[in-house]
Amino acid sequence: MSKFDEIRPFYDHEVNEALRGVARDPMMKALMNFTFPDVDKQVWREQFKNIHSVSDFQHNFIAHTVRQILEKSSEGLTTSGFDQLDKNTPYLFISNHRDIVLDTSLLNLVLLEGGFIMTSSAIGDNLVQKTFLHVLAKLNRNFLVQRGLPIREQLQSSQIMSEYIKELLHDEKRSVWIAQREGRTKDGNDATQQGVLKMLAMAAGELSLTDYFKTLKIVPISISYEYDPTDSLKMPQLLAKHRDEEYIKGENEDFMTMLSGVLGQKKRIHLHAGNVIDTELDTIAEQFENKNKQLQAIAKVIDDSIIQNYKLWPTKYIAYDLLHHTDTYAEHYTEKEKQLFVRRLEMRIDPNDAVSKDYFLSMYANPLINKMKSQENFSVE
Repeated sequence: MSKFDEIRPFYDHEVNEALRGVARDPMMKALMNFTFPDVDKQVWREQFKNIHSVSDFQHNFIAHTVRQILEKSSEGLTTSGFDQLDKNTPYLFISNHRDIVLDTSLLNLVLLEGGFIMTSSAIGDNLVQKTFLHVLAKLNRNFLVQRGLPIREQLQSSQIMSEYIKELLHDEKRSVWIAQREGRTKDGNDATQQGVLKMLAMAAGELSLTDYFKTLKIVPISISYEYDPTDSLKMPQLLAKHRDEEYIKGENEDFMTMLSGVLGQKKRIHLHAGNVIDTELDTIAEQFENKNKQLQAIAKVIDDSIIQNYKLWPTKYIAYDLLHHTDTYAEHYTEKEKQLFVRRLEMRIDPNDAVSKDYFLSMYANPLINKMKSQENFSVE
């Protein structure tokens, strides 16, 4: 028994049995019908018998699923910054978080096609309550973040996860993906939670915080969807917050959100890999002795990279202009793009509800507003 058994993905020797165990699950049939629409189920069930590793499964099945998602519900994926990475180095990718399934799936497709080391990726255990999803997550090299634990158990769980991430990066030479925050960004404001960095630091051992973070080779990832396929699904939570009410998720809400993210229209998508955070850590070590101050400063470096390198699609400029009743950014979009966006808004929320409208537009406009603020801060510095 390993202390990581509760959270780790399948070992390669466990893959074949696990895959055959879910081969007849209706959800697997739906997934394979989507991935290979013209292929009889007997064909992929037969192929499953020859899958003996996570890598086999990802290369032969999941990569095709992600390409099919892009084909059916987007206008393509573009990337930048990955040419600065070394193909044989494991990195800790910390990204903004917009979509439960796609953020990490798209990154791994880029890594696979570019010949880089693919990631083991964090996923909340609340998202994989269904047996099939739990097995699929472990087949796809996801490790579990345990949610909703009492404080003492939460601390222990964070310690184990921190040590597991360290083992993946240092011993298994496996890249890792984690989101910059717990849960997806609902309002378009991408900010790294200090708690995520605190968890990472728990495995530092004898090393100083900044020296340990150097060994992790942190790469901030900016992911930008032209349309957020789950924009309207985020509204109830935003409105509850506005009314200062507790938001309680529906029974199958996470699953429906996953489906909407996968199948909903995203238009164009861009993924940017920032520079490895390295010399910035020396500067932070010189400036601050206090650990919390150091963590705040590291969070700011990650945030600045994600925000500065976030691709601003026409939808962001349109939302800003609509929100502020202006045409400040009219040169960044066409009248047709504006009409399509307005039609989308009218179909997804009640356009006569001023509060809903403001929250919907802010969700799209905030990355632009944050980028402008970040650029102002850089010019002042």
